[in-house]
Amino acid sequence: MTRARMFLLWGLLGCCAGGLVSLNGCGGGGGSSTTPPPPPPQKIQHVVVIFQENRTPDNLFQDPKLIAAGADIKNVGLNSKGEQITLTPAPLASDFNPDHSHSSFLNMYDGGKMDGADKIPVGCNPNAPPPCPPPHPQFTYVDNSTGVLAPYFKMAETYTFGDRMFQTNQGPSFPAHQFIIAGTSAPVPPTDAMSQFFAAENPLGIPNGGGDTHTGCTAPPQEVVQLIDSTNPDPHTNETQSIYPCYDHPTLTDLLNASQISWKYYAPSPGSIWTGPNAIQHMCGPNAAPPNATQCIGSDWTNNVVLQYTQVLNDIANGQLASVSWVIPTGAVSDHAGINDGTGPSWVASVVNAIGNSPYWANTAIIITWDDWGGFYDHVPPPSILNSYEYGFRVPLIVVSPYAKAANISHTFYDFGSILKFIEKTFSLGTIAPGASTPYADTFTQTGDLSDCFDFNQTPLTFQTVPAKYDAKHFLEDKRPPTDPDDD
Repeated sequence: MTRARMFLLWGLLGCCAGGLVSLNGCGGGGGSSTTPPPPPPQKIQHVVVIFQENRTPDNLFQDPKLIAAGADIKNVGLNSKGEQITLTPAPLASDFNPDHSHSSFLNMYDGGKMDGADKIPVGCNPNAPPPCPPPHPQFTYVDNSTGVLAPYFKMAETYTFGDRMFQTNQGPSFPAHQFIIAGTSAPVPPTDAMSQFFAAENPLGIPNGGGDTHTGCTAPPQEVVQLIDSTNPDPHTNETQSIYPCYDHPTLTDLLNASQISWKYYAPSPGSIWTGPNAIQHMCGPNAAPPNATQCIGSDWTNNVVLQYTQVLNDIANGQLASVSWVIPTGAVSDHAGINDGTGPSWVASVVNAIGNSPYWANTAIIITWDDWGGFYDHVPPPSILNSYEYGFRVPLIVVSPYAKAANISHTFYDFGSILKFIEKTFSLGTIAPGASTPYADTFTQTGDLSDCFDFNQTPLTFQTVPAKYDAKHFLEDKRPPTDPDDD
């Protein structure tokens, strides 16, 4: 069967979530004339989570149209001296990188006053031209005078932009990439006595905001990650323990596996702090008992983790998009300060355009968000603090779908657990760790499940290609080795 024929059948039959189609209907298999017809297909059959890096709404979305439409974006911040600091423009591909550890969160948060961003340390790339960092680097926004952000602005203006999306954790990338697949960064199952502890930071000895090509269950024996006791509010004593970065606890992918819902996790390299499955022992399946493993060989890893981030473009083109996908960038396209090359908005647009111009558009929800605040100023404090590590600062959110509310600003309180809730609801999965004494983010009652971003009774939106400087061909033909978070 040709791909065109297969895609036509998808449109005619409304295939099931697993994507299996036969001439007899969803899921294959024959049937007699007395066999009852299959239930009506769900409107969302594919969810794609695009997880970019290290930005806040105030930093990345100084978009006059969004602001005029009601998005809560400010261009003035408050420092620890009580001074009003006007945000100044800086390139997306900057040479400086603010710290975004838990201690920097505490500095900026300052008990809810949001006046301590100037206390966040800022590093510069080697050989960066002066001045580096610029004045008030934490109080900068991405300069769009060249149109570098045009794809992001277009998607946010056309579909739903969320201005109350908060990262779940109060720290950097390593724990954030655990929360987006599991709703926790705890190193142990929910029944363990230490389940109230979370992995709080990036691996020790690695610059904040950076990573390691050998972290997770294949990390060298000396590598550790600091833990935070979520029940202890004292910042002087609650982050004094550490642990090797190979954990095990339930994840959303376990629910997908149990329900035979297909999933893929696209990442640029196996050992990065952005490759979340490498730190979950049952997902990695290390080839030796940690800390002596050298590679992941488990079934989840070999069947579902794709170590070529651009492969998602080929899978869309070839009709092989999984029901649930996480799309993790390489450093160059990540938007991460200090390491990106300014192509992130085009990269995200290439994935959105690939879906939008394929039959997948009819039944897909694309959720675009950023893993942490990156040390940049944002004026909105988390609306509530659950414990010593939840919630963190705002990150942008864009929801793209034929059923996304058009030109909509959502003011509903969301966190990474909201994305997990949406996937669980879409595929009738249940929750990751029901009854856990330390709740996982997919069960937080404080946050929504993204319902406010959709209208499933509306006439499906017609996709319009998102203009971008670089298209999918550019990324597919890019032969540069993928950069990990710690690469210059």
